[in-house]
Amino acid sequence: MESLKGKVVLIAGATGGIGSKAAKMISASGAIVFITGRNSEKLNQVAQESGISPDRAFEMDIANEASVQATIQHIKAQTAVIDIVINATGIGIIKSMDTLTSSEFEQTLQTNLMGSFYLVKSILPTMKEQKKGLIINIPGVLGKVPMAGAAAYSASKYGLVGMMQSIREELKRTEIRITNLFMGGVDSPFWDTIDLRVQRDKMIMAEEAAKSVWFLCQQPLSGVVSEMVLQPFNHQAI
Repeated sequence: MESLKGKVVLIAGATGGIGSKAAKMISASGAIVFITGRNSEKLNQVAQESGISPDRAFEMDIANEASVQATIQHIKAQTAVIDIVINATGIGIIKSMDTLTSSEFEQTLQTNLMGSFYLVKSILPTMKEQKKGLIINIPGVLGKVPMAGAAAYSASKYGLVGMMQSIREELKRTEIRITNLFMGGVDSPFWDTIDLRVQRDKMIMAEEAAKSVWFLCQQPLSGVVSEMVLQPFNHQAI
């Protein structure tokens, strides 16, 4: 496994259940961690708890291209290298087609798909200049296996997977690696606003989910983990 000591890592969506715990683990491993999130109060709390300098924490709206571009420029002003980018952003709207509105569908695509496009578009030039890098996305199992009521969410995550597979083809002759983490059933704040009966006590703990992200950051340079699947033992969809 590769050491994280001294590596520059950007975690987008660091205020979420998985992102916040991953930030703490990766920072504790000696990496230079930059974090982003939409909620500045939560962001500052994550930075403080993870030992991350406040000047490496940026309020960013992944769904806003100007916000993403400005944030990446601020980061590049502090470092010429970005070794690893972790995209832990996303929203979940779980509704049947009878109740799902057009604006909710568009909001989901804008955040989960377009936002990911803005992020990758902004960091790829830096990785191409340094001729290496690692991009980790978390499509979730609904990016592989659909679920009733998840038309918007699955559309956004299937789109993310297809986009990253295409980008991977473009980068084949470089040392820029792409990993998709298909994670399902994580007990995190993701479920707090979703009106759906779920057994959170049988889900993967957020800390264990974050460990998988931490692990993937250390994959050996001689190869690439193209994808990893992590699911609750009692609810395996893949």
